[in-house]
Amino acid sequence: MKVAVLALDGVFDSGISAVLDVLHTANALRGQLAGAAPPAFAIHTVGVRRRVRTGLGHRVDTEPAAHAEDAALLVLPALMERRPDALLETVASPAHRAARRLLAEARERRTPLASSCTGTFLLAEAGVLDGLRATTSWWLAPVFRERYRRVTLEETRMVTTSDGVTTAGAAFSHLDLALAVVASRSPALADLVRRYLVVDDRVSQAAYMIPGAMARHEPLVAAFEQWVRARIAEPLSIADAARDLGVSERTLQRTMARTLGVSPIRLVQDLRVEQAEHLLRTSGLPLSAVARRVGYESPGPLRALLRRRATGGA
Repeated sequence: MKVAVLALDGVFDSGISAVLDVLHTANALRGQLAGAAPPAFAIHTVGVRRRVRTGLGHRVDTEPAAHAEDAALLVLPALMERRPDALLETVASPAHRAARRLLAEARERRTPLASSCTGTFLLAEAGVLDGLRATTSWWLAPVFRERYRRVTLEETRMVTTSDGVTTAGAAFSHLDLALAVVASRSPALADLVRRYLVVDDRVSQAAYMIPGAMARHEPLVAAFEQWVRARIAEPLSIADAARDLGVSERTLQRTMARTLGVSPIRLVQDLRVEQAEHLLRTSGLPLSAVARRVGYESPGPLRALLRRRATGGA
């Protein structure tokens, strides 16, 4: 299986390294499987320029982008840009016009594509995610959702595949992305690589998400978050919140859905779970006491929410 790994100027160092390390490790370990070994990956690091600089300034020599034309998979590691406004400017810039064209042409050929973290923004900017499901870095989800309205964002997912395009979450989910590529050829080999590299099986980003970090993107959502935090131990009414914030309940609902992709009630639950997890780690209080401190009369509902967050359930 020929895999083309597209390296661009400013590529996230550990992102490209993780993808290459996992694929090369899979090649090294494939002979350990019982029975016939799966075919090796033919790995090519390609670029729109023959030499690129990583985000930390390391040099990467690449093969011509033409090597991607007959690849069975084209992988785009993330770009090292964490600032939302700068990231949007970067992926839409003339500097990445050739990369966007390459990705769009690969999609037209129906070449499977894969990317993670900020790389999914470049996929979306090239139009290849239109009409598809995708994930990205959880903390960039509001920006992604606002700009790319034709993409169904599933930011709690660690890895998702939709019509031949595989996307993964925040930075170190490049490992999960590469393991998903290996698993598509041999689940047993992916499990072996996972064990050798000591990588946990992570299906969700939910356990890592910080609701407040996502809410700050939109003033009304940020104000709602602060309103909830100030009353987190009390019974809460969304109607009361909307009135106190000077908007209609429908406006609050619609703004939450547009920005975070969740309802106000869901954000209340997420904030309560976030506070409960902090108390469970730091206070020594039993679950029943923690439940009362975050607005639940009994521990049952909180226990269910904690379980949902740990497993990435909706």
